[in-house]
Amino acid sequence: MEVVRLPLTFFQTQVQYLRQRFSWVATTPVNYKLYVVGASWAIWGFESYLQWRQYPHLSKKEVPQILADSLDQETFEKSQAYGRAKAKFGFWSGLYSRVLDTGILYYGMWAWSWGVADSVVQYYAPGTSHEIWQTLITCGIQMVFGIITDLPVSVYHTFWLEAAHGFNKTTPTVFVTDLIKGFFVQIAIGVPFLAAFTKLLRWAGDSFVPAVMSFLVAFIVVMQIIYPVLIQPLFNKLSPLAEGELRSRIEKLASGLNYPLKKLYEIDGSKRSSHSNAYMYGLPWSKHIVIYDTLIEQSKPDEVEAVVAHELGHWYYNHPMKLMLVSQLHIFAILTASSVFLHAPPLLKAFDFPDSVAQNPPMQLSFFLFQLLLTPAEAVISFGMNAISRYYEWQADEFAAQLPSRLKSKGFDEKDDMGERLGRALKTLHIKNLSTVWVDWLYSAYHNSHPTLMERLKALKGFETDSHAKSRKEL
Repeated sequence: MEVVRLPLTFFQTQVQYLRQRFSWVATTPVNYKLYVVGASWAIWGFESYLQWRQYPHLSKKEVPQILADSLDQETFEKSQAYGRAKAKFGFWSGLYSRVLDTGILYYGMWAWSWGVADSVVQYYAPGTSHEIWQTLITCGIQMVFGIITDLPVSVYHTFWLEAAHGFNKTTPTVFVTDLIKGFFVQIAIGVPFLAAFTKLLRWAGDSFVPAVMSFLVAFIVVMQIIYPVLIQPLFNKLSPLAEGELRSRIEKLASGLNYPLKKLYEIDGSKRSSHSNAYMYGLPWSKHIVIYDTLIEQSKPDEVEAVVAHELGHWYYNHPMKLMLVSQLHIFAILTASSVFLHAPPLLKAFDFPDSVAQNPPMQLSFFLFQLLLTPAEAVISFGMNAISRYYEWQADEFAAQLPSRLKSKGFDEKDDMGERLGRALKTLHIKNLSTVWVDWLYSAYHNSHPTLMERLKALKGFETDSHAKSRKEL
């Protein structure tokens, strides 16, 4: 018991020091609203600058030399046109979001929502305080408003942008059905989550960080379990991958690596889009691999096998767990920093809450408003997260390229050019998806969690050379 109590006591001491160091937050008026609005527009300006840097690349006329044998001029021009259309859409949708967010803050929508929620609670239970219900109603108003205001953007993106370039397979019926299903899934998950979160904050008080952190970790684990079983089947059909060459290749690959493959699925991604992908999920002792039907249709079995080998590289290097740990550290830092603002009337006053609410701030409300202050920090953090993700993609590519030599004792031919097959698969994926091939480095660093296609193809050639050199040395 003492072993557990000592770290908690140390942590609480550090949090207390942090609150004392920034005690002015609880008394000094600050125009937080102006800060949040200014920061959001500054980020939009930076993102617009990145699009301005990227746009000349989308106007290039020549196919990259490394893709000359795979990408014909007509498809390349379609890819460039699609990239320009997405860039214009990104600019205008981003501007729309900034104007909307500015209006929400300027007119005090958070305070208005809280007041409406209080009126509803008082109507049904006059003279009582039900913070949990008030929090749920407030967040419900915000959610419905977000769905309504996002609807024009989603409709345009799906039925104009994607359809104009041959990718949309979503019918109006499927679109509306997905919207309704998504709404009720958010309700089913969000209501108990927010209720438990609010209850936990009130119970733990100023020592909320360890309790909330444990709660969030448990929530993430539970979601990993129930998502593929209960949620994903609402939107897509997963069928066992048919017997044949592809299934045999993947099962042999998994067996050679002692990968705990439990299920191998094909998913009907073509129901909504022509884009393709593959991914894996599951607990450490029970893994599932899911392959889009579009990927199977567009690529040869040995190329799909190489894509799966790349995904197995993420598992081999424990990338999902490492990213989860980084994410948890990020959340821990946010929770710790938010403790400074949980008893800060100036924060609520800055967002138009009346004195009756601001003088005794509900902890969950202060926490929600604190998230708005993190806007510039999150933009910077995204750089770091993308850098980590790209490094992991390099590792997974190298793993796939050198996999045959790793598994030669399991009957694999070490001369097998898995890297070449992965390169062909990546080319096919990019060509069929009309992905952008010319990319500005700064634009990519900010927006992309994966290296560019040309970067990956050049690296794969180096990985193959290293693998073959190592094999010759061993001989």
